[in-house]
Amino acid sequence: MRILKALIVLCATAALAGCASWSGSHGTKQTGSIVDYLYPDAKEAPVMTPTVTRLRPPVRVGIAFVPGAGWGDGLPEAQKVKLLERVKESFAKHPYIGKIEIIPSQYLRAKGGFTNLDQVSRMFDVEVVALLSYDQVRFADNNALSVLYWTIIGAYVIHGDKYDVQTMLDASVFDVQSRKLLFRAPGTSQIKGSATMVSIGEKARAAQVEGYNAAVDQLIPQLQAELDNFRERIKNDANFKVENKAGYKGGGSVGWIGLALAALLGGVAYAVRRRRA
Repeated sequence: MRILKALIVLCATAALAGCASWSGSHGTKQTGSIVDYLYPDAKEAPVMTPTVTRLRPPVRVGIAFVPGAGWGDGLPEAQKVKLLERVKESFAKHPYIGKIEIIPSQYLRAKGGFTNLDQVSRMFDVEVVALLSYDQVRFADNNALSVLYWTIIGAYVIHGDKYDVQTMLDASVFDVQSRKLLFRAPGTSQIKGSATMVSIGEKARAAQVEGYNAAVDQLIPQLQAELDNFRERIKNDANFKVENKAGYKGGGSVGWIGLALAALLGGVAYAVRRRRA
């Protein structure tokens, strides 16, 4: 009887290990593509037609996530708004940026294209929109040996599953009227961890949220650098024309030139006064 019991345990163990090996690796993916949203019918890479883009500081900016597949099962709207608030702070530090609107997800339609973007910009009264595209993959690997121990000892004791969450965020900033991409800034992250069979779902979902936050941590300094680079680049770029809004005296290329001339004239006036003295 002892030999028979031992054989039964061994057979059951082998079957469970086989099931674990059979399940192998699996994962989930959440993705929102800027190309699928703005160019849903494109058969090839979109061609950017050279046009003169008119910017009128202080520029009104909207920030939103692009719609995509699988997002409804990922971060809730409240979490997305928290991420957008962090991106908003990057824009708010610059004096040539006016009001900044966070655009809720429900206003962006899947494959809506620039038609939808035009509607959103009119509704929220913004001129430039920063669209956050994303690509997150969660891999889960079942470890046969740990499933064996889980079967005999208990899932609460042995950490039998591993997860790996890889996240990519990309902020693409568009001028709505000219449909021109002004600049972009990326951010990536990788979160690794393990959990018991019982808690793998909860911990993996928490890792997905952590992955987005870590990607934003990397994106923000990239965005700050691109904002500064863009400000310098348009000074000598004939494809951009800066016209300050009424009452605004700085931030655009015209404003910078005016400040330089004012400083020069001030220096001349000071030198003349010293000579007369």
